[in-house]
Parts: sequence; C-alpha cells; structure tokens
Amino acid sequence: SSTLASFLNNPSRGGDSGEDVNSGRDVHSGGAGAVRRDSRGSMGSMGKGPVTRNTSSFVLDAEANPTPQSIPPPVFGDQGNIGEKHVLVMVGLPARGKTHMAKRLCQYLRFFHGARTQVFNVGSYRRKMMPKRADATFFNTKNEESERLRMGFARAALKDMIDFLFQEDNVSYLEQRGFDSGRVAIFDATNTTRARREWIRLQLDRLPIKLLFVESVCTDPAVIDRNIWQAKMHNDDYKNDADKIRAYEDFKLRIRQYEAVYEPLEEEHLSFIKLINCGRRVEINNIHGFLLGRIVQFLSNLHATHQTIYLSRHGQSEYNFLGKIGGDSGLSKMGEAYAKRLGEYCEQTLCVDPDSGEQVPCRLWTSSLRRTILTARHIPHPKIKVSGTSSASWIQMSRRELRNLDEIYAGVCDGMTYLEIEANYPEEFALRRENKLGYRYPRGESYLDVISRLDPLVQELESYQEPVLIVGHQGVLRLIYAYFMGLDRADACTASIPLNTIIKLTPRTHVCDEERSVLYVPSREDLGVVGTGGHPDDAGGGVSPTAAAAAAHSNPFAANIEPPSY
Repeated sequence: SSTLASFLNNPSRGGDSGEDVNSGRDVHSGGAGAVRRDSRGSMGSMGKGPVTRNTSSFVLDAEANPTPQSIPPPVFGDQGNIGEKHVLVMVGLPARGKTHMAKRLCQYLRFFHGARTQVFNVGSYRRKMMPKRADATFFNTKNEESERLRMGFARAALKDMIDFLFQEDNVSYLEQRGFDSGRVAIFDATNTTRARREWIRLQLDRLPIKLLFVESVCTDPAVIDRNIWQAKMHNDDYKNDADKIRAYEDFKLRIRQYEAVYEPLEEEHLSFIKLINCGRRVEINNIHGFLLGRIVQFLSNLHATHQTIYLSRHGQSEYNFLGKIGGDSGLSKMGEAYAKRLGEYCEQTLCVDPDSGEQVPCRLWTSSLRRTILTARHIPHPKIKVSGTSSASWIQMSRRELRNLDEIYAGVCDGMTYLEIEANYPEEFALRRENKLGYRYPRGESYLDVISRLDPLVQELESYQEPVLIVGHQGVLRLIYAYFMGLDRADACTASIPLNTIIKLTPRTHVCDEERSVLYVPSREDLGVVGTGGHPDDAGGGVSPTAAAAAAHSNPFAANIEPPSY
C-alpha cells in the first residue's frame, strides 16, 4: 500500500479528479496546532527546531514555535471582515419579486460567503401582530389608522433587525474568527416613498453598518400577473381563499393603492441598485466594497422565472466498483446501463413540454472527467426551433464541459479506498471525521474549496430560464443541491445524492420543490447474485462487488454502489 513518503517523492497525479491544487501552502482547518505544509508537502523554510514526523503531518516543537497562528487564513467561501454588518432595504411595488430576491440573496450570502443572514419581512409582522386579515382597503394611505398600524409593523421589524445585527454570539472570539464573515439583514417591504426611505436611513444612520437599497421595477404585465398567481395567491393572506379570482382582484387593488403614492428610487446620496424588468437593465449608484459588489453581481443575474435544475451523478464508475475514491476511470457495466437510461429520459421526458408534447430548449453541463462525459454521451442533440427568438435553431442539450464541476480532489489519497486511507493515514482519517466541511486532503481539496469554485457557476445557473441538467459527482452535487434546498453548508456534506437517480429541483420564493426519479434498478442478475440462467451456482461477475451482501439484503449500498461518504 502507498505511503505518504512515496507520494511526497512523486508529485504526479494518477488521475485528474478535481480542480488544480493550489500551488501555495495547504492549511488544515482546526484550532491551535493546525498543521502546515508547503506545496511539496515538506517543512520548507519554517525555521530551525525539533521536528516530529508521524503518518500524516510535520509538527514543530512548542519551544521552536511558542505562539503559533491558531486560525488559518480564510478560504474564499469564508471571506469577509469580522463583524462587518450590512443592511439591504428592498424597494418596489407589490408582486415585483422583492421577497424572491431577498430569499435567494440571503441563501447565496450564507452559503457562499459564510455570512449570517436573515430576512425581516414587514408583511409577516403585520400578519403576526394583526389577527384580522388585511384586504386592499387597509393599504390606502389616506386611512390614518391603517397608516399608523403599518408604521408600527415597520418599527417592530426594524427593532428585531437591529437586535439581530448586534446580538452577542454564543461563542468565544477565537471561535468566531474561524467562521464569522459578518451579518447581513434584509428589510423586506415596499418602501415606495422617499419619506419612508429617509426614515429608515435616519434610524440606521449612527450605527456602524453599510446600507444598500435594492429596487425592483417591472413594467411587463405578464410577469406581474405570473408573480401574483405563483406567489401571492399562495401566501398567508390568500392561501385559504376558495375564490382565487376574487383574491386576485383584491391584490390588484392593493397594487393600485401603492401606485398612487409610489416614488421611484432616485436619491443620489443613497447607495442603491435598481433592477428593471428582471435585470434586463441595471442601474447602480454610490456602491463600494467587496461584498456589496458581489451582491450587485448576484442580483444582476437573478430573475423571477422558476426554472428547473436536474442533478444526476455519473453512472457507476470502475473506481466505484472497486471502492476507490477520485481518479478518472470509465464506467462499469452498471454505469453504462444507467447512461443509456439517462439518454432515453432526456429525449422522452426532460426535453419535452408535458402539456404540448413539443421539444423545449434545455442545457447540459458535465465535468471534465471521463465518467460524467461517458454518462452523457447517449443524450441526443437535435436542432429545434425556438419560438419568440431571433435565432434560427437551438442545439438541444449541447454539452458544456466545466472543470469547476470536477469532483473534490483527494490529493495523496486519490485512487485509494477508505480502508487504505484509514490504515495509512489514521490522523487524516480522524481529522476528516471531526470537520468534514473544512477538512482538506493533503495536497488536495476541501468542501470549502469546492464551494469557492462553484460560486460563479451558481450565479450563471440563477441567470438561466431554460431547464439545466448537470451530470456531476457526489461531493459537488451535494453542494449545489444544498444551496438550492436552503440547507446549511455543514449539512451539505452528508446530503443524499444516490447513483442511478435524477433529482429535479424547482426553486420558488419560499421553498424549493424536489422530485426524485430512479432511472435504473440493477436486477439480481446484474448484481451477480444469480447467473445468467438464474442459478445461484453461476453467481458472480456482476456489476457490484457486494452482490453476496445484496442477496442477504444486508448491504445498503448493494444497488447503489459508492463508498459511504466522499
């Protein structure tokens, strides 16, 4: 079996299974005593002093390094100034997608930038503080009583928002430095008048925060109507109404009440971004800083259409069959069978409008590794006509190969089984169990590293309106799945992404709809439990090395072969 010394003496990679390794220093996550290596895996010029070597690291004696750096520098996914605080104030008429933007942005900043985020929706405070349902007349600004109540709801939301921004963390300062990238609060309301926006600015003026106003403008009646039917008719104000037509008319009257006093965002002394007609035109004013720049970039890519994303792991690979991680192997027999089923599913289901039966434009992404490319090779690519566009035709499922989608690179452990890793590098094996999110394989990657290279791809996904199929790898798809499902990053590392399965995700304003379809279930004959003639004496040679356990129904991975956790 391999040893660390042999890998350090031979820096070549057996099979490419991820992004290029950082040529700089690798730093293990953890507290005091974090392990350092340079790109050669050696101590380099860290200084003189006793050096202790074990199976997985080099450690300087405490006398030689009495005050070590206890927290490693942040990776991309944890950038941010410690304790920096931002407030985003939504502006716009009802049914312009403000809450959808706030929710998507909240999850993006939490997942990709490590910020602590929360949306404070004034409408939710109204429903909580006022037991009687508010119809359209409640939003008439000439009604002094309702105006007083609505100002009270705004004050309550603003107070809770300030408490959130400045509340004490239940962790030590040292622990906080390890993961806190500041706080972002989103004040979600119409805020359609200059007076209301100035009131908010004055309430926050003396606080150490960065303030950004975000206005959503929509002049397309079709988009507004779609937003009303898809979002507003299912919120707490109208979800129990049996007469949806009456509810629709009530909401349209509410919009007219706001239109009567609406003043577009034009105050040049404020920092703001104005998104016009789902980002077709974007105006920015007086914006400075890294995170605010990222927010502008993300919102510019966002739209109100509920597009569909399909996730599929590659078919079982030869390394999956052998229980090895990483590598760049081809497909096993079971993997090839799944690849053919996937091609049929795309042609008959994914690319077809369920109502008209016509082909709809769809996109296809794969990683640069052989097992995803081979899995997607049976998907057909006909040219189809696209209505409402100037282009003559659309090449259906034209494959786009992206290295950012490559699997987590396991470094010196690439091509090994988990038993081999535990036997040869027990300390690394234990470190990974303690912190799967932040753990970085020696000369390899961590989940946080993969998050950083997925950031631009997720922004591009948010900009698409066509369905997208991603044929990828377990670790990478876990992160994409967790982002769209609204999960925390720590929970992403154990998300279930099985083989032979298509996961259909449809992100909406408050939830993400999920549907799973198993395209291929290996038979007992496929697994090698019985021979081709159905006799146990002829068993063996199937697609699964765990066929014997499958016969006894004692191995949960028998029909879904993969090491328990990547």
